[in-house]
Amino acid sequence: MKLYKCESNVIIENQEQYFPLQVNDWDNLINRRGLYSFLQEQIQNSSPTNDMALSGLQAPIGGQEVWAAGVTYLRSRDARMEESKQSGGDTFYDKVYDAERPEIFFKATANRVVGTNDTLHIRRDSVWDVPEPELTLFISSEGTIEAYTVGNDMSSRSIEGENPLYLPQAKMYERCAALGPCLYVPEQPIDLETEIELAIIRKGKTEFEGKIPISNMKRTHTELVSYLFRECNFPKGCFLMTGTGLVPPDTFTLRPQDVVNITIAPIGTLTNTITQKIG
Repeated sequence: MKLYKCESNVIIENQEQYFPLQVNDWDNLINRRGLYSFLQEQIQNSSPTNDMALSGLQAPIGGQEVWAAGVTYLRSRDARMEESKQSGGDTFYDKVYDAERPEIFFKATANRVVGTNDTLHIRRDSVWDVPEPELTLFISSEGTIEAYTVGNDMSSRSIEGENPLYLPQAKMYERCAALGPCLYVPEQPIDLETEIELAIIRKGKTEFEGKIPISNMKRTHTELVSYLFRECNFPKGCFLMTGTGLVPPDTFTLRPQDVVNITIAPIGTLTNTITQKIG
């Protein structure tokens, strides 16, 4: 089951049928234990349509914060070690990959998040920038994983590589994250053999592509959630990006007008065009 947040309404997609809902409070709709069962009840009392235009599609976020987990894939550990070698910070990433405690950091407020078909920024003071395609969890205020979406955790590798303490500047800025195209709300947890696919298009040609199963993650989703919720409360729920295993080669950096497509089959494709902030 998929849940789309549109400009004027909310749409549930179930078995190729579409059920429009009039919802005044997105946060109240999604922040609940047993979201799948609740949505099933909603469609039983609604009339479906087989021809639904998803106009005004928005990022599936309301008043939630977005957090992120780092170095959860071996490829991410290796990339972070390489970019930080010159500053002497490479050993930190090796240690956190093997540590009991994961790396979890604040990523964005909702106003810095964009949806599919919108633009993402690269920093003007960075010379090495990459997308980070990530399975993203929606977690209720009770700490239960209720849904999934596609996330792009943009990263300025040149800034983080100078010093690991620059991580907030490398990760947090205007239009630094994307979520979408929907919330995927399954009855059971997502299959760990599900693949994340990344394709970066430049001037109509594929500049980089790759895919990886989420089973390659070193840590479990529930493990990451347990650490996030240890000392934090989230009255409206929250989103947690779970890390990336797809990192372009060190010779690659994003440029304005590049198009980034991230696909997770049960969820859909998140598409964003890269720009830089003006002024």
